[in-house]
Amino acid sequence: MQVYRYDAFSHVPNRGNPAGVLLEADKLTGDEMQEIAKAVGFNETAFVLQSDIADIRLRYFTPGHEMNLCGHGTMAAIYALYDQHFWTEMGEMRVETKAGILTVKTERLDHGQLEITMEQATPSFKLFSGSHLDLAEAIGIEVDDLSEEWPIMYGSTGVWTLVVPIKKRETFQKMKPDNARFPEILKEIPRASVHPFCLETIDPKATMHARHFSSPFSGTIEDPVTGTASGVMGAYYATYISPDFENQLNIIVEQGIEVGRDGKVKVHVHKRGATYEIKITGTAVYVESIGVSIQR
Repeated sequence: MQVYRYDAFSHVPNRGNPAGVLLEADKLTGDEMQEIAKAVGFNETAFVLQSDIADIRLRYFTPGHEMNLCGHGTMAAIYALYDQHFWTEMGEMRVETKAGILTVKTERLDHGQLEITMEQATPSFKLFSGSHLDLAEAIGIEVDDLSEEWPIMYGSTGVWTLVVPIKKRETFQKMKPDNARFPEILKEIPRASVHPFCLETIDPKATMHARHFSSPFSGTIEDPVTGTASGVMGAYYATYISPDFENQLNIIVEQGIEVGRDGKVKVHVHKRGATYEIKITGTAVYVESIGVSIQR
């Protein structure tokens, strides 16, 4: 069977975040999907299935376990559906995931690029009460590199990550994560990933600069450009950094620069009563097709 590799959040191959996509995966079991994801080795592989309650169903697997939601995996899977001619109609698509049924909107831009906007789950936050010193050491920096201007918080728009404010962008170059230590430090949510950010950016159009270090249960070290975590960043920015906006807030997150896979995620935040509606926008590009066989 063929697994397509697409690089999400970039229109240039070998940039952004690579994801595997397997179309027409309905005959595969969960164990077989896990085996395929481990074999191809991407941070996430998305499996496209039929749905009884939405237009399509997506399941996401790291080399180590299944995820409820994956932003760059969704971008890659939706792009593949159009690119491989399984879907042609522009507009809204309902996508069933383990994080709920989400709406995805597609648009073909004037220069032909497919742009994909993906709804996220309602944001949630929980306070990190662990050791700041241990956390700093676990990502290879000094505790004084942590910013005290905003709180260190667990955040989720479908998947939990720890949002860690950093004072200066130069600190990101020296980060070396010891992922195996994360569960003992992240006592409230041991399976969460770690997502440091700062407001100093390389691209003047960007709002936030970030890296994303994987949970050790994922079987990976770092995600170059993360869609779902960028959704959390938008909610965090709206909640803690710039809460006084009127109705809508748009930011751009730059990521992947330190590992040579730079990409950008557009995040849209809309006020909805006491909470926020979060959407992310990006694109993808085809890279290659990989043949995979499994024991059945």
